Amino acid sequence: MGRNEGIIEIDQFKDVIEMLNPCIDDYLYIMDLRNDYFYMSPNSLERFNMPDNGFYDAVKKLEDIVYAEDYEVLRRDIRQIIQGEKDFHNIQYRWLSRNREPIWINCRGRVVRDENKVPTFLVGCVNEIGARQKADNVSGLLLETSLEEELRAREGGCLDGFILRLGIDNFKEINESKGIDYGDMVLRKTAECIRSVINPSQMLYRVVADEFVVVDLNGGNAAQARDLYCDIRRKIDQIIEDNCYEVFFTISAGILEFDDVQNQEYHNLMKLSEFALNEAKNNGRNKSYIYNEEDYKNFRHKKNLVQIMRKSVNNNFQGFEAYFQPIVDINEKRLSSAETLLRFKSEETGMVSPVEFIPLLEESGLIIPVGRWVLERAMEACSRIRTKIPDFRVSVNLSYVQIMKSNVLEDILSGIEKYQLKEGSILIELTESGFLESNAYFIGFCDGLQENGIPLALDDFGTGYSNFHYLYNINPSTIKIDRSFTLKALNSDYEYQLLQHMVDMTHSIDSKLCIEGIETQQELSKICEMGPDYIQGYYFGKPCPLETFMNEFINK
Repeated sequence: MGRNEGIIEIDQFKDVIEMLNPCIDDYLYIMDLRNDYFYMSPNSLERFNMPDNGFYDAVKKLEDIVYAEDYEVLRRDIRQIIQGEKDFHNIQYRWLSRNREPIWINCRGRVVRDENKVPTFLVGCVNEIGARQKADNVSGLLLETSLEEELRAREGGCLDGFILRLGIDNFKEINESKGIDYGDMVLRKTAECIRSVINPSQMLYRVVADEFVVVDLNGGNAAQARDLYCDIRRKIDQIIEDNCYEVFFTISAGILEFDDVQNQEYHNLMKLSEFALNEAKNNGRNKSYIYNEEDYKNFRHKKNLVQIMRKSVNNNFQGFEAYFQPIVDINEKRLSSAETLLRFKSEETGMVSPVEFIPLLEESGLIIPVGRWVLERAMEACSRIRTKIPDFRVSVNLSYVQIMKSNVLEDILSGIEKYQLKEGSILIELTESGFLESNAYFIGFCDGLQENGIPLALDDFGTGYSNFHYLYNINPSTIKIDRSFTLKALNSDYEYQLLQHMVDMTHSIDSKLCIEGIETQQELSKICEMGPDYIQGYYFGKPCPLETFMNEFINK
């Protein structure tokens, strides 16, 4: 039997498939086993990586459509069907989407035999078993797939209105403390609150686990969206009161006005509305945030910078550099130590301020490998400098993240052994404000430093919370005063006296005091009247790479 005759025989099947295509979400198919021809519902082209919805050399071409690891399962099953060993096809495996991502499907089909009992056609249906449902029985709302269909149907036009994306704050804690059933009740009541205040022309969907989306396509603006959010909050507050405050929860909202978005493609709208909601939560929760393009650009800039730094970490820390700034013993009038300071630059960004990139290192967790690298550079520099100045010390800053999420004490001790550094050679600096929530693990780390003869400095003292009991808990050998505090003391008699008291207090607990940020002879003279132990600032030298530091301060 030739190809043309085979195609004619399946025309009726194809007509039925095309007729049903607009009526169902699944994908109907027929496979001509004699001519190795495959035909599928036209809507399959929008979803799967198919050359066409009808093609010859089916078994071979399906190899480009099926996820590589699963193809052998399909090929073996088709071979059994052709050989007459089975009459029904029913397997679960993965196809590739148009962007070549794996999609789990269930493919079922019945074998049609000719008058001689020879397998002729395989006719069946493909449905996505990983696909999300369209409606939610808990909240009684349509789900994101329905939202996507609604907005995609309007793509190409100019949307006029807003998206109000709402998220229950700390919903995970409600489930954990009260149970899933109680969490479902919260979802159901929240949906009822929202439904009760939106107008009939506005649409409500549940998206993700604890988020809801209100869509206004009738010209509503951001101010109206914010008013709507306030109405929803009041309704929720009433529910909490009616339940005698058995559980307390709040809701945040991200507002996206369509007029503020040039690209109104569905996934872009969802991405920007998610950003807006996250900003509301990051700003303290139980608040609303209206999408702002500049804020989003800044967010994307930070994301990009994190990616650049991650690439640098994986490329042997290329772009990171350790700088060193001199610290002078003002009593002995000599260079006694240096602080290690991290710098970063790349071709894409140029030099980036530590104020910008260090918080991103901490948020992303990259501070752990980068911090370990800086510690290594500090110890290497200390070992080298001590060949010239035997009692020289190098200080290095540690992040709270490093201490709480890595075994940094082991890293310090290993480095000291590797570079054969004497006790007191390396000084660890901790920023006061970063350790407000000190706990037993943190105190244990400080005890570990003390037990191993590693001095500790409390940095930026006076700029954070100034809880003096920390002085007792961590027993610092040095307290450092930030330049912002120094400037106040230089320009205010009251602040000057306050700083004098801090100097006296530091000496009373047998600690040393280092004042940072001294830039002129006049500032130095006035600060020295207080009797500090160390001075650090541009007056003596700016932070610089190790080779520059060696040439300017050590090899003279």
